[in-house]
Amino acid sequence: MNIMEGIQYGFKDKMGNNLIDDENEWNNEFNNFYYLQSASELLKSKCGICWDQVELERYLFNQNNIKCKTYFIFLDGKDYLPSHTFLVYICNNKYYWFEHSWTEYKGIHKYNSEIDLLNDVKEKFQKEHYILKNANIYLYENEKPKSHLRSNEFYKYIENQKRIYL
Repeated sequence: MNIMEGIQYGFKDKMGNNLIDDENEWNNEFNNFYYLQSASELLKSKCGICWDQVELERYLFNQNNIKCKTYFIFLDGKDYLPSHTFLVYICNNKYYWFEHSWTEYKGIHKYNSEIDLLNDVKEKFQKEHYILKNANIYLYENEKPKSHLRSNEFYKYIENQKRIYL
């Protein structure tokens, strides 16, 4: 978590400006400028969305031989695709949600089972985005993606990963 504290949420445009504070520019520029950074690129840029941050977390956990999984949750709202990527690790038969980029839930959250953890994240995601319980929310366990995927390429990659039904 100490390494992650140096990372700011957002993405940079072609001029190197973080677009986090300008919602209109973010919406207009995300598909044009965003690409998935490698762990080393994120450590250098110090700015990335949850997709980037989770890949750095995966790298750090793997470097320390800590077994982990990553998940991607999203709502297919046609023009609106809210999503979140998060990391889970297992220690002493407990499951831990390691969260840095989702400010409201930043920290390490302990659960007795993986299903309890995933259901909790799903409920928080629904609440955050005012999603009805019967909305089409998709959850995937995903392996490490290639670096430099653009937004649309990342979604296509995710759709070929292991879907989790809750």
